[in-house]
Amino acid sequence: MALENAQKEQRYWWAELTDDELLQVRMCDLDLQIEGTHIEARIGIVQGELAARELHFEPHYWLSDEWFCPDGIPGIAVPFYLAHARLERLERSQLLEVEGGEEAWCLKILRHEVGHAIENAFRLRLKQERKKFFGKTSVPYPEYYSPKPYSKSFVLHLDAWYAQSHPDEDFAETFAVWLAPNSQWRERYRGWPALRKLQYMERLMTEIAGKTPPVQNKKVLDPLSSLTKTLGEHYQSRKAKYARETPSFYDKDLRSLFSDSHEFAKAQLASAFVRRRRKHIRSLVSRWTGTYQYTIDRVLEAMMVRSSELGLRLTLPEDETLKQFAVLVTVQTMNYLHSGRHRVAL
Repeated sequence: MALENAQKEQRYWWAELTDDELLQVRMCDLDLQIEGTHIEARIGIVQGELAARELHFEPHYWLSDEWFCPDGIPGIAVPFYLAHARLERLERSQLLEVEGGEEAWCLKILRHEVGHAIENAFRLRLKQERKKFFGKTSVPYPEYYSPKPYSKSFVLHLDAWYAQSHPDEDFAETFAVWLAPNSQWRERYRGWPALRKLQYMERLMTEIAGKTPPVQNKKVLDPLSSLTKTLGEHYQSRKAKYARETPSFYDKDLRSLFSDSHEFAKAQLASAFVRRRRKHIRSLVSRWTGTYQYTIDRVLEAMMVRSSELGLRLTLPEDETLKQFAVLVTVQTMNYLHSGRHRVAL
């Protein structure tokens, strides 16, 4: 199968283009499909999990520009870049990570999206008990949300406390935790208010097990074949979505660790240090906080530029500076989360 996929990938005319050339290609001209790719195999794994629970439901899938499940449609859009290794490399070069690129991460997202799709298929949003536990779908869907990291009223599944963003996301995240094999949710959430939601999910899924979904349309929204924007335009939009403005209080943080004193005139420039170690720091902070790497990278870029403008230099050995700087960036991110100034883009 791997050989067949490799041979298939070689047939795409754009696969050998440079990044700059590839960014000029329209998305509809990629001419991709899910069949024969690793995403198809991962979909099969989640389908097996549904079958094991006797849920007679099989969402339909199509390629688009990002992950989503449209309201009223029992199907799931999968981002185009997961259908070809060359496009995964482009995604990483543009956004520093590939959302759903690793199998475990991809399965988590698929379970979440299946939660939306099964809600559409069985019209579960209409149930009064569903509204009682998760809230109403009619609540306005925010462009950004301010999570409360220590809340125990929500499950923890996808990064950035995603269940807190909207009642529908709370439902999908709870479903994903319930569906995942060996999640041990009864023990993991013992004593949490979120456990009541999981117990309700268990009752609800038992109720629909073995039943045929009343909604079975095969509609798709924004299929890849209809998207005429170029890859460059797509990434320009994505970067703008996850960027952040630079807070004015960076100066105080930077001066707490670096210095422009003549005493350190021969020490390494702080800007050079941040530039060399930014990838490692970005990865650490993303793992600790669940924040998008692209967002953290914008902060690091701002700190690097400001350090240069202020003429700051290291005051401690590099290893110690690395530890303290990573903590500084992490604390800054968590301060945003706790204060509400930090907003996570949906």
